[in-house]
Amino acid sequence: MSTPPSPPPGPGHSWPPPPPHQGWGWGPPPGYGQQPPALNGFALASLLSGLLCFPPLGVAFGIAALVQIAKRGDRGKALAIVGLVVSVVMTGALVFTAGRVLSAAGDRFPSLSEYADVEGDLTDLGDLRAGDCFNVPGGDLIDERPVTYRIDCARVHHGEVTASKTLDVAAAPESREADRASEDACWKAQDEYAMDTWDLPEYAEMFYYAPSRRSWREGDRTLLCVIGTTEEEWRGSLRKDAGMLGPEQVAFLRAANAAEFVMSRPPDSDVEDVLPEYQAWAREVHAALGVEAKFLQGEAARAGLEKAVAAQLAEVEAARAQWQRASQARSPEEFDKQWDRALAAMSLETEQALRGAYGLSTVVPQWMQDSQSGPGDPDGGTDGGPSSESV
Repeated sequence: MSTPPSPPPGPGHSWPPPPPHQGWGWGPPPGYGQQPPALNGFALASLLSGLLCFPPLGVAFGIAALVQIAKRGDRGKALAIVGLVVSVVMTGALVFTAGRVLSAAGDRFPSLSEYADVEGDLTDLGDLRAGDCFNVPGGDLIDERPVTYRIDCARVHHGEVTASKTLDVAAAPESREADRASEDACWKAQDEYAMDTWDLPEYAEMFYYAPSRRSWREGDRTLLCVIGTTEEEWRGSLRKDAGMLGPEQVAFLRAANAAEFVMSRPPDSDVEDVLPEYQAWAREVHAALGVEAKFLQGEAARAGLEKAVAAQLAEVEAARAQWQRASQARSPEEFDKQWDRALAAMSLETEQALRGAYGLSTVVPQWMQDSQSGPGDPDGGTDGGPSSESV
């Protein structure tokens, strides 16, 4: 057996020789090892921002994606276009919704300039007490729960609290029965706070703030009674209660105000619909005038009052007789006739003279002059009492 020859000396040779390469020769085939273009991140971010996050940001992302895709050849052009369109549409919807919300808020709340112009110390409505004076933004007291700024009564103010009371009524909050009870309570509170009702400014109004259905469920039972003076600038307190008047003035005003209150509160409906309610009301007026007549009988001998008291007593007794007949009326027409006669039996001039004799205001309020015109719509402001606002 022969031995294979040794490989020839020198570098670059091997034995046996390597097999020849097949196919493409040296190097990898074309395309081998190259990665496809990457998905542009801004394209995906544009769509997600437009749908889920902040649409204006999605618009910026969409534009950035299209620019980068054009320069670098990234994938995701269709995704960027969809994201940009969605973001533009959602931005438009966002702007429209924000405009509606801001418009509604502007109608509901006073402007910041109105708040900036209010004088006084910011005080919660529930912290106000009888005797406190306050301002509200824009001078608008007709609000469910206005923002209030307590201020010294010697300075210009919009309202003055006459009472802060705890409600205990069976009727549901915001019902007509509950509103009527709140009105009655605040009228009586005002008559005790500013007893000489003829001395109030002509533009003074009674406001009250009662619990809403929601606040009632949360435990709110506070009724706040207010005299509003928003139509003109008013300085000074309107308080003139029993501690600021003489005992004979207080006794007269309580009797007169009680009768005046009952006469100013007829039933809500027309007499044609609820004649029995009007008959019951007439009996209440008759009784209230009886209390006033009894008081006047005791004052008949007081020095300086004899003539004025006698004149007022005669008219009160004449009116009582007509109210008694009204309570027995068999038809609405008969009731109205007796109502007219009862009003005509009492003159403002006689009461004016009596008030002057007691040292009280003799300026006849406009609402009292209006009430002398005869029976009117119970809700129309001619029911013998000044105007009120429920809130």
